Amino acid sequence: MSFNQMQRTIAQPVSVSGYGYWSGQQVQVEFRPASADTGIRFYREDLPGQPEVPAQWAYRLATPRRSSLRAEQAEVQMVEHILAALYGLEIDNCQVWVSGAEMPGLDGSALPFVEALEQAGIVLQPVYRCVKVITQRLRLTDADSWIEVRPSPLGQTVLEYHLDYGPTSPIGRQTFRTVLTPENFRREIAPARTFLLRQEAEALLAQGLGLRTRPEDLLVFDRHGLINNHLRFADECARHKLLDLIGDLALAGCRFIGEFVAFRSGHRLNGELVQILENLANSESQCMKQCA
Repeated sequence: MSFNQMQRTIAQPVSVSGYGYWSGQQVQVEFRPASADTGIRFYREDLPGQPEVPAQWAYRLATPRRSSLRAEQAEVQMVEHILAALYGLEIDNCQVWVSGAEMPGLDGSALPFVEALEQAGIVLQPVYRCVKVITQRLRLTDADSWIEVRPSPLGQTVLEYHLDYGPTSPIGRQTFRTVLTPENFRREIAPARTFLLRQEAEALLAQGLGLRTRPEDLLVFDRHGLINNHLRFADECARHKLLDLIGDLALAGCRFIGEFVAFRSGHRLNGELVQILENLANSESQCMKQCA
């Protein structure tokens, strides 16, 4: 397998707008081309000086149920769907200009972002991208959740998620596994939507959060099942968990070759894994970083 893959960006600017699930505030996102080796960078155009927030693990901000970033006083929230769309389509360099702190929830998936980026067009850049190759098994555990990475015998990026909230949960046990390619990402993962339980939604509403968000906008389950919506996949919840994982892996700023298997992991455990992988990349005995 060759690791000499060229970096990619988009051909022209493209915009997406909507409201944030948490804040209810309207926000516009404009994706713009970026030069090679720029990576993914957010820009808060609504703040003085239009400050920049790099999409890197070092700027990760711990927030409940979502991934956020902060550089000095500039913050961007719920970035995982945007980052997953860019990573899944293998876009290495992009400027993301936003008019507010929270990214739009749209339909709860990454598909609207994917469609916009594909509309903009994706172009190759004359610089090779770096690829980190997992060379040994690593397992990270937290209570009843875990995530494991291991070498890929076929030199692929393989993702697998096991979802199990117990026998009383209205969301049944689910497992989904796929090889990460732009085609598989768009077809199998990008359309999978955010989900939560009715009692969780009611607790957020009681805090004044999510007041504009309706069950039709994402997947809300009560004890009888899904409320006012229909599943796109029988295992949509497990697929969405992989979507979140991809968005969190994007904070490493590189491509990974290896297998990622997760059981009930979330943003916090995903973030800890990215930190460990970055540390291991500095040791050739643990992980190789190959650049052309």
